Amino acid sequence: MSFRLSAEPQLESPDLIVGWPGIGNVGLMAVEILRRQLEAEFLGEIEPEPFFYPSGVVIKSGVLESLSFPGSRFYFKKQPQRDLILFIGDEQPTETGSTYASGGKAYEMANLVLDVAQKFGCRRVFTSGAAVSAIHHKYTPGVWTVATEPGLLSEIKALRGNKFKSDLQGKSAQSNISGLNGLLIGVARQRGIPAACLMGEVPDYLARAPMPYPAATRSVLEFISRFYDLNLDLNELEEMRRQMSDMVDQFFNQFPDELKEKISQRAQVRAGEAGEAITDEDKKWMAEHVEDLFRPAEGGGDRAA
Repeated sequence: MSFRLSAEPQLESPDLIVGWPGIGNVGLMAVEILRRQLEAEFLGEIEPEPFFYPSGVVIKSGVLESLSFPGSRFYFKKQPQRDLILFIGDEQPTETGSTYASGGKAYEMANLVLDVAQKFGCRRVFTSGAAVSAIHHKYTPGVWTVATEPGLLSEIKALRGNKFKSDLQGKSAQSNISGLNGLLIGVARQRGIPAACLMGEVPDYLARAPMPYPAATRSVLEFISRFYDLNLDLNELEEMRRQMSDMVDQFFNQFPDELKEKISQRAQVRAGEAGEAITDEDKKWMAEHVEDLFRPAEGGGDRAA
């Protein structure tokens, strides 16, 4: 198992920023937009065959030419402030049939990504994803941060400021980061590479909805832009958020009135006022109905509101 490089750029202590699919596709969209706007150049890829089943076939003039696989690609960009390597994975390798990476394949993938990072002398590694949080969809998501070293965490917090701070991170005594976003920074720590995960907040009642959550991606990219002194154009994410606003509102209005009222009270909680908490029974109801509400109706049409 290995990677193939198509370039050998001279990079000066770059940082690696990684994105995989996940809840709301927060990390994947963030790194893909970063790649496009920085016009990052293709660096190489991890060989897909050991990790994934074919996702389709390539046909030209009626002749099957090859199998197609999910991509795991590296890009690079030389910057005045800090050179960057970007990694974009179309899919997380899994051995259990779950959405998120698991098993030995995930561990091997994480190590190959870090092999490339160390080959080019990366000094830090950042992953990006979603933080399922008790927020309301009308509010700007905060950015949760988890780092492997206190010094890196302090640097992130200092640059993040209050704009991206979440009052909800750390409310639980213990939490976890699903899939390769957490695994990668754990393996980086084993190798002595400082690493952190940047997670944009996604409302818990939208966590299982099969759609992107661009508001969280925007918060993550705004922070990355500040961290690296970049000038990113985030209008496309704002336009995507506006386009999806009606869909999210329609989905929210499917909830029973009592549950909608409890969720709406989160606005009061955020403002420091008292609000009734969402119960475990409420959470179970949401989990059971989210996929049904977004599943197309029979016959290929949209599900009725």
